[in-house]
Amino acid sequence: MVVFLFDNTFEGLLTAVFDAYARRTFPHMLLTEGTPQPLFIDETFQVITDREKAGRVWRGLQKKLSPTAMNCIAQCWLAEEADTPILIFRYICQAIDAPRSIETDFGNPVVLAFTRMWKRVNQEYYRLLQFIRFQKAADGTYFAAVEPEKNALPLTIGHFKDRFADQRWVIYDIRRSYGFYYDLKEVREIRFEGNGQAAHFVTGRLDEALMDKDEQLFQTLWRTYFKTVSIKERLNPRKQRNDMPVRYWKHMTECNDKPFKQATRKSSRRNTSGA
Repeated sequence: MVVFLFDNTFEGLLTAVFDAYARRTFPHMLLTEGTPQPLFIDETFQVITDREKAGRVWRGLQKKLSPTAMNCIAQCWLAEEADTPILIFRYICQAIDAPRSIETDFGNPVVLAFTRMWKRVNQEYYRLLQFIRFQKAADGTYFAAVEPEKNALPLTIGHFKDRFADQRWVIYDIRRSYGFYYDLKEVREIRFEGNGQAAHFVTGRLDEALMDKDEQLFQTLWRTYFKTVSIKERLNPRKQRNDMPVRYWKHMTECNDKPFKQATRKSSRRNTSGA
């Protein structure tokens, strides 16, 4: 068994592809530095990230794949699943070696697994667009917290920059401790270590003292609207959880209403007992 160790960066992954072809040795596993290694390893190779090597691999791929497939490779890297590095590595190698494009060769298990991984990232992207809820701070900045399973937040920034071009906003990924701030001119990445002065970056909820004077009113109005348009007899918690995963609820204004939580629990118990 051959194992390649890399620094868990996308450039490091592309460098690993370059080194594999240069050495004519292809890894069975691609592991992050410091990860416990399996037994019975024949060879371990340390990949040193090199931008020039990574660039050559990327430019070579552009001759083999469409721009759409290239975007899919970059998006798949955001999946952050255990087999993400080795799956992308194998997909790239097969794309390079194949005499024609492999993009739609779904009979190929690597292509199929790659496509399914991309769909999971893409689904997270659309859920972020649907379920991000902003809170207005006293200084006029709009704040939103998220905890997505996939690292899909960077994919949404172009949408929010266009959609809210006239407002300052912060969207923060609590799980990964980073976010993006838009200052009416440009978007930049920010990181904030949680402490007593910025607990909202940890909890995802603005303290009332930090809220705009009308924010509580607007949240109440939104909850009232959400409750009014809901039809009690048609409440279906199972479908609701499929369409709106529970992990988003604590950051959604309408789902932080006690009547909503109580009604959902009661209906869920009824459905369970009825089954």
